[in-house]
Amino acid sequence: MKTKTKTYAGIPEEYAKLEKAKIVLIPVPYDGTSTWQKGADKGPEAFLEASENMELYDIETDTEVYKEGIYLTDAVTEHDSPENMVEAVRQVVKSYIKKNKFVTIFGGEHSISIGTIRAFNEAFNNLTVLHIDAHADLRQSYEGSSCNHACAVYEASQETNLIQVGIRSMDIKEKSVMDLDKTYFAHDMVIDDSWMESAIDQMTENVFITFDLDAFDPSILPSTGTPEPGGLFWYETLGFLKQVFEEKNVVGFDIVELCPNENEKSSDFLAAKLYYKMLGYKFQVTESDDDYELTYKNKEASKLNNTMKNYDDEYEY
Repeated sequence: MKTKTKTYAGIPEEYAKLEKAKIVLIPVPYDGTSTWQKGADKGPEAFLEASENMELYDIETDTEVYKEGIYLTDAVTEHDSPENMVEAVRQVVKSYIKKNKFVTIFGGEHSISIGTIRAFNEAFNNLTVLHIDAHADLRQSYEGSSCNHACAVYEASQETNLIQVGIRSMDIKEKSVMDLDKTYFAHDMVIDDSWMESAIDQMTENVFITFDLDAFDPSILPSTGTPEPGGLFWYETLGFLKQVFEEKNVVGFDIVELCPNENEKSSDFLAAKLYYKMLGYKFQVTESDDDYELTYKNKEASKLNNTMKNYDDEYEY
């Protein structure tokens, strides 16, 4: 993916400048550790292309969320090693969190989330990681590296409050790491209408969402590296996400594992719509700038608002 030359979704430049944007979008076109179908490194480009063909008025939320400002960064292109990529992602994400932005990331395969989660966990107190995925991704290491897509949330399981939703494929060894009380398996979800409330009840106030697109059923999103039958559908997914945004402080999110197919564009468009819907939910429930500014600048000044950890270093635009 080349250096950024245009705005997200073709929005007017006035809504795309970093100084005024509330939202930052970081593309990470990385596919260094995937083990079946390759192509997730093309995901951000396909996502951005689909976004340019999307209506920017959202009927459900009655919003044009791009007017909150969305700054599209240059892509994170470090690929010398999985470990170097994870560290590069962590540093870039953290730099924009410290600029008081709502930071979003589009991959790339799921190993990028190790870096995003590290950055958010360093920034926010009592963090819940909501992991929506077909796969458990709880291996401590895989193919000689702990920075593998199969290890995407192992570290989160040890250092954050990890909630897993939609799981339907895993290695038996992962069961020893998994918190079964905080894991919502697809085969149970389909017969238990209470799973949404149960999952939300187990979240802390601050929530980071990592969304692997193979969580969706392949009948609605086939273009992913490791499709699994029996997945989530569109409206149940949106219903759950909307409730999370309404009841918790979602501090950021990433979306990963779009593996575009030149002959199948609907998956690209679904990913684009999902991203925009999630932004709509975030800023629909934000009633004022004061509510939104749970951020680095004022975290030390407000004892009532203990959402962010202290940083030792200074930040600059």
